[in-house]
Amino acid sequence: MSNYDYIIIGAGSAGCVLANRLSANGKYTILLLEAGGKDKSQDIQVPAAFPKTLQTSLNWGYRTVAQGQLHNRSLYLPRGKVLGGSSSINAMIYIRGNRADYDGWAALGNEGWGYEAVLPYFKKSENQQQLKSEYHGTAGLLNVTDRNYTNPLSHVFVEAAQEVGFPENEDFNGAEQEGFGLYQVTNTNGARCSAAAAFLRPAEGRPNLSVETEALVHRILIENGQAKGVEYKQKGLKKQALASREVILCAGAYNSPQLLMLSGIGDGEELKKHGIVAHRHLPGVGKNLQDHLVYFTIFNSSFKGSLDSAERLPGILRNLYNYLIHKKGPFASNIGEAGGFFRSTPDEPAPDSQIHFGPCYFLEHGFRNPKKGNGYSIGGKVLIPKSRGTVRLSSANPSDNPSIDHNYLADEDDLRKSILGYKVCQRIGMAEAFAPYRSGLFNPGRLLEDDKEIEDHIRATAETLYHPVGTCKMGQDEMAVVDAQLRVRGVERLRVADASIMPAITRGNTNAPTIMIAEKAAEMILGVSDLSGV
Repeated sequence: MSNYDYIIIGAGSAGCVLANRLSANGKYTILLLEAGGKDKSQDIQVPAAFPKTLQTSLNWGYRTVAQGQLHNRSLYLPRGKVLGGSSSINAMIYIRGNRADYDGWAALGNEGWGYEAVLPYFKKSENQQQLKSEYHGTAGLLNVTDRNYTNPLSHVFVEAAQEVGFPENEDFNGAEQEGFGLYQVTNTNGARCSAAAAFLRPAEGRPNLSVETEALVHRILIENGQAKGVEYKQKGLKKQALASREVILCAGAYNSPQLLMLSGIGDGEELKKHGIVAHRHLPGVGKNLQDHLVYFTIFNSSFKGSLDSAERLPGILRNLYNYLIHKKGPFASNIGEAGGFFRSTPDEPAPDSQIHFGPCYFLEHGFRNPKKGNGYSIGGKVLIPKSRGTVRLSSANPSDNPSIDHNYLADEDDLRKSILGYKVCQRIGMAEAFAPYRSGLFNPGRLLEDDKEIEDHIRATAETLYHPVGTCKMGQDEMAVVDAQLRVRGVERLRVADASIMPAITRGNTNAPTIMIAEKAAEMILGVSDLSGV
């Protein structure tokens, strides 16, 4: 049995940040446990290859239970199972969310989580390459930049959005989120800059940091109301490790609540069903699940330079050479190159809808793209859905996947806003700016004018956009799992620091907010503020 000061469970976006920050002063010994393997796959490093990681051993490959509002479909839920977690398999889009998100968290009683309080932690992480303003940092470890390559169709998309009445926005993370433009990405010299590359790699050589891969944590060891360590399985052997200071759970919105429940922390009645002794009755564990559901309208294109042609002859050899030698060309694309934020009605206090653009076919996570032809995809999502789901245990076996019910579109307001957003996608796709490039509709095969037709299309085709949050929410009410210091209520020396602590989902992609949460958690744990230069 080994002993450490801190044990971090999960080497995803949050875990990599914490491993770096907690080990930096050399005073403490850290054990970082990751259920997946090392991040050596070439498909991780090449931005345009991220869809190839989605059905491999690099992710957990979860599925929802049948979704009653989506024609009883079971939706695929890829999550990173590798160093870097989902930051090693995502589309690398850097979006912080909106000021209103964090002020909303603070209004729920979470002191220190308002926008002005969290902005310095975003800036602390950021090494911004182009944008210069008081909203950005340039000394952080996470490289945030314009892409080395942007497809011409993405520029057409931004022009089309302006044509139908939306303003242009060159910085979604600055003074205003609203508008349309090109996304910035977490890249370094044309390659993915995951949390593992940014935060873990510089720390791996430190003698006080131990990183163990293929180590599945079975339970947190709880004695007398305190977290004492963990039990995990690695290469067929069960092992235990003790933590003299804290155990920090960074396993994400699905696995963090699962592990708390396996450890006897959760709804007592639910734990009893699986023969698990409850150390702490916390009914909110696994509840409050939120996500962004994306729906697409996909067009055929006469433009032969879409990303669909990048891996086909005769261009593939040229594109491969251009990427390997110069880190440029189509393989440097993150596919989701552009997008925008807007309000569904003028009285919304902040943008409540987001549009994504890909200069290619993007059907069912890219799994069912046509083998021939060229296309472009415009997808929309409701940024602040009201529907709430759950993560429950399917058994007491740590190797069994949790039971995940997102309960998508359970709230009628989510459906109403989705229909409105779909109409916006169609309007942009049919704008005059696209006329020289558009050769018809692919999926659906025609324009949808009737709300019922749009509703049926959304229910039949919508998929996750990979942003699950909220299942160990921060707050003061009876369903809160952690307090504003991210300490698990009623259990000493145990914290959760990942996307699961969000009481409400942020307006946009969730990777940047997760990294911010970990930056703030590190200072809470160490009791020392280090925002010099921010």
